[in-house]
Amino acid sequence: MTEAAEVIKQLTEAGASLAQRGWLLGTSGNLSATLDFEPLRLVITSSGEDKGKLAPTGFVEVDGDGRVLSGNGRASAESALHNVIVRRKKAGSVLHVHSSWATVLSNVYAPQGGIAITGYEMLKGLSGINTHEHTEWLPILENSQDYGALSARLDSVLLEHPDAHGVLLRGHGLYTWGLSVNEAQRHVEILEFLLEVIGQSQLIRGDRR
Repeated sequence: MTEAAEVIKQLTEAGASLAQRGWLLGTSGNLSATLDFEPLRLVITSSGEDKGKLAPTGFVEVDGDGRVLSGNGRASAESALHNVIVRRKKAGSVLHVHSSWATVLSNVYAPQGGIAITGYEMLKGLSGINTHEHTEWLPILENSQDYGALSARLDSVLLEHPDAHGVLLRGHGLYTWGLSVNEAQRHVEILEFLLEVIGQSQLIRGDRR
């Protein structure tokens, strides 16, 4: 099995799992894995694919400028954001999901520029974190269809917050990453759990922001 075939298998399994949890409804989200850093080559889901029912034909290989090198279909315009994250974080995989809680809370906390998450045992599921006392800053970027400008802003945010494990696009969804597809998927699960806990806690307390 080639390296590309192996990561496609892993991304397919991740897509099915994340879709089952309701985080990749319709054709939302995009999933990628890094084949090479220099020159940059990624395998990424083709635009318009149902991420819960992926097949090997549902992926394309792209270069560092988002040009399709092989595969059927076209790469999402958001492949530019994947490229930024891979370059800045040396990520082996980038996963982007659309959950209800990420969408809602990204709007609620947008004026603060991000969400500070601390005191939860599940934080220890994030790579390099070994205590619930850690404070995870989850930056929020204003969404845009100008992916050139959005990519530049994302790069600045990652540079400003080098310890972040994910970012939110306002009203859009969560981006996270890892050294492997499995680690990136774990980060999705951890961050989505924490976002739901924060949202549910606010509902119980009757918070108004």
